[in-house]
Amino acid sequence: MPATDTTDAAEPVPPSPTDEPPASIRPKGFGLAAATALVMGNIIGGGIFALPATVAPYGTVSLLAFLVLSVGAVLLALLFGKLARRSPVTGGLYVYPRDAFGEFAGFLSAWSYWTMTWVSIAALAVATVGYADVLLPLGDNKVLQAAVALAALWLPAAANFAGTRWVGGVQIVSTILKFVPLLLVATVGLFFVDTDNFGPFNASGESVPGALAASAALLLYSFLGVESAAMSAGEVRDPERTVGRASVLGTLGSALVYLLGMVAVFGLVPHGELAESGAPFADAVDAMAGGHWGGTLIAAVAVASMVGCLNGWILMSAQMPYAAARDGLFPAPFARVGKGGVPGFGVLACAVLGTLLIALNYTAGPDTTFRVLVLITTFTGCVPYLLSAAAQLYWLAQGTRERVRPAGLARDLIVAVLSFAFSFWLIAGAGYAAVYQGVLFLFAGIPVYVWMRGRSAE
Repeated sequence: MPATDTTDAAEPVPPSPTDEPPASIRPKGFGLAAATALVMGNIIGGGIFALPATVAPYGTVSLLAFLVLSVGAVLLALLFGKLARRSPVTGGLYVYPRDAFGEFAGFLSAWSYWTMTWVSIAALAVATVGYADVLLPLGDNKVLQAAVALAALWLPAAANFAGTRWVGGVQIVSTILKFVPLLLVATVGLFFVDTDNFGPFNASGESVPGALAASAALLLYSFLGVESAAMSAGEVRDPERTVGRASVLGTLGSALVYLLGMVAVFGLVPHGELAESGAPFADAVDAMAGGHWGGTLIAAVAVASMVGCLNGWILMSAQMPYAAARDGLFPAPFARVGKGGVPGFGVLACAVLGTLLIALNYTAGPDTTFRVLVLITTFTGCVPYLLSAAAQLYWLAQGTRERVRPAGLARDLIVAVLSFAFSFWLIAGAGYAAVYQGVLFLFAGIPVYVWMRGRSAE
């Protein structure tokens, strides 16, 4: 393979003509605004509404952990932007390891990411039920709860079947809907903050480094989605420029909303109450305005947020196997593209698998294998990050002296090394059980790879 390099350190190498179907088949529906909304919408889903209460038992050290994660997420955004300049095609986190290390590395990345997406989609759909219950009491009726979860899953799936332009439009609208009230709490709420409510810096009883790592392990899932624009580069207009800009802007915007929102909630709700809260943003609004109308408002926002997040994640779940199927590493139906430019079979597969997990959740109870699978989504999401960072290091090492500008090389090398270290830290932070189970789930894909390679050799 000829020596090459990603990013400004060397001229980007254009993709081969076979990397993407003709534009008439795959219309470019995403501009900078839609791509940025896709990133922000996928990062900020339902997690923001429960996040403060989840990390409150660790104290305000969790805010420091969040700052560390924000820096790491921006590094990943920069990394994906640079890699997209070399390979501005759909399925980025699969394409990068494949181009650098071969088909098996690409398959592992695709399989790991695909696993993360459809399990996370089912989890988000189930989480929507809790907020829907505030708006329309469902009681203990499991049939109604399952119906709401399935509606939350299939409505955005229908938007995906309609095409990328519909996905981008829905993403912008849903992002605006959830950001207006979130920013209200994150800005106006700051004027009502009582510093006595913050509680101790480290309330966990562990060492500060231990509390930092533990709270980061809970927070890291909130940034999955930073790769959204890179994953859909084939649907983005001018992807060489737009992917990087959308990734950074979307990540910075999400980090700002997260941080301000968390600070406001920490300062509005007493620490002891926050640690026990089931709806921390609703409690924060109640503290700001009095009464209990905040719970209903935040529940409505949460439902809109989660459905919008599902809209984007369903697209992501179809893009990765689409890219792998074009190379013969996933079953051929995943490569079929509908008139709207969306891999319809991938969307259908995601929705069906999510439906099965939702059914499992409501028939087997809360402490099921479904919950265990949710715990490993962080690991399965970080494996492609790690492989993509390694791919960037490979391309930088391949760059010839004549084509590399020292300043550009140093900058790109720092971003790649720190992104690799950050991804490694996230995997370690997922915990021994999640890593163990995640590795088993990753290895479960090997028979699929062997079968597909065997069929292609016939």
